[in-house]
Amino acid sequence: MTLTLVDRTRCTDAAPGKDVDASPDKDVVDPGAAPEPEKSPDSAPRRAAGREADGLAVASFVLGLVGLLVFNIVLGPMAIVMALLALTRRTRRRGRAFLGLALGAADLVVLAALVTANGTVAWSIGG
Repeated sequence: MTLTLVDRTRCTDAAPGKDVDASPDKDVVDPGAAPEPEKSPDSAPRRAAGREADGLAVASFVLGLVGLLVFNIVLGPMAIVMALLALTRRTRRRGRAFLGLALGAADLVVLAALVTANGTVAWSIGG
């Protein structure tokens, strides 16, 4: 750490006419210092967006699955929207996103079948 401080001091104290990059101790690395990570400005936001998209894919799958049993009028469209968002954000769990999309559509099909059979949106399990 002190080596870095000394290097910064030398660079700022360099004469204006001399090239600062030509200093002989520029490539000296402190053996106790941690290695510098590769600099990529997009790595942190890309990782966060990937996690968020993966979470959306899983959430769409779960909501589509639960929507087959209860609240399919609400959970079906939510599963479809979350699956489409996950796919547009390039999730690594594309299979789950497609399953969430299919289950959300199945929720709406079940809802349409129940409405045509019963004439109401409510479930009647007992007959």
